[in-house]
Amino acid sequence: MGKQATKRKTENIFGFFYRLLFILLLLFITLSFSSCQKKEALDQKASPSSPDSSSAFPMTQEEAPIPVKVVKASRGELLLRLSAPAEAVAERQIVLKTEVAGIIKKLYVREGRHVNANELLVEIEDTPYRLQLEQREASRLRTLSELFLEQRFSEPARHLSPEIEEKIRAARNNYEKAASLLGQGAIPLEQYEKAKREYEFLLLETGEMRQEVMAAAKGLTQAEIDVQMAKLQLEKTKIRAPFAGVVTDIRVSPQENVETGRELFTLVDMRSLKVIARVLESEIGRIKVGQEVEVKFVAYPGQIFSGVVEAISPLIIPEDKTCQVHISVPNPKEEIKPGMHAEVEIAAIVLKDRLLVPQNAVLVRGGRKLVFVVEDGLAKWRYIEAGAENESFVEVLDGVKEGELVIVEGHLTLAHDARVKIENDR
Repeated sequence: MGKQATKRKTENIFGFFYRLLFILLLLFITLSFSSCQKKEALDQKASPSSPDSSSAFPMTQEEAPIPVKVVKASRGELLLRLSAPAEAVAERQIVLKTEVAGIIKKLYVREGRHVNANELLVEIEDTPYRLQLEQREASRLRTLSELFLEQRFSEPARHLSPEIEEKIRAARNNYEKAASLLGQGAIPLEQYEKAKREYEFLLLETGEMRQEVMAAAKGLTQAEIDVQMAKLQLEKTKIRAPFAGVVTDIRVSPQENVETGRELFTLVDMRSLKVIARVLESEIGRIKVGQEVEVKFVAYPGQIFSGVVEAISPLIIPEDKTCQVHISVPNPKEEIKPGMHAEVEIAAIVLKDRLLVPQNAVLVRGGRKLVFVVEDGLAKWRYIEAGAENESFVEVLDGVKEGELVIVEGHLTLAHDARVKIENDR
């Protein structure tokens, strides 16, 4: 009896533990299932694009239209320009040099100074040249006195017969006519020299040049030439401006002893500048003398100078196959300096009645040109066939019709059929 009681008691204890274990296991499974359901609910809320969530939370808000600016595709003239590199040069720029030797007595110039035509710029010590002139003049007077005394006591001149006088008159007329024709370029120099020799020989033969011959024999003619040469040397001690301009690159100082031919300074006429452009051989036929030109200098960004084609060189430079085009450019404010680099634009061709759109309307995608046009509030992607173009406009051969609204601003990131709103400036 005692053994059976003990056995039942042990079975009751084990049954209790089995039931408790079963209850705990059932409770664990229930809690795990509940946690999974909550997780799925949270995932559905975090993913509104899923079918269940979209049905639970439908999207009713539409995207706002993109603001753009437009212009109408229209017909007009397309101006094609030729561009070429150029350089400014001075038409009159010289280096003044000494023509006589001596000490620089006075130097009236300074760097950058404006001078007038014929203004005195440099004085060279002239005392030696004044003394030389006085010496030559004294020699001339002495020779003249000797000649006067000899002529006074010499035999009187012979009278010429009417035949000789007529012969001299005819030779003189022939000589004067030859001189006139030579001045007109109608006869060669040799024909003039022949008429002159015949006239002078006749005068010598008849004694009409008796005084000239005596003067030459006595040395008077040479003495007079020496006086003129001395005067010329004295005048060269004063150096004057050959034209109005600006002085630069001064290379001497006052009291400096200079030799003949010494470089003094450079004189530049800043008001008579020109621009020389190098135009490609293939484009030179489009340029004519008298055409207006726009000139842009690197030194003055955004500023445009006006010029006129003055001349076209007849030669092609073989190294780069370009031709020099000379362009006159007014420079009243002396802003342009010789040597400045420039770009010239020459209006070469005017294409009339062409369908045009602005350059900023054209995009390139996939290597093809396209524009966006507005239709019923939507941006429509249009590939175009482009023709000629300049810096402002593109000719459209196909893809856009006249009057269509072409987007020019706000289209860089547009997609086909995107909703747009036109907001042009009023």
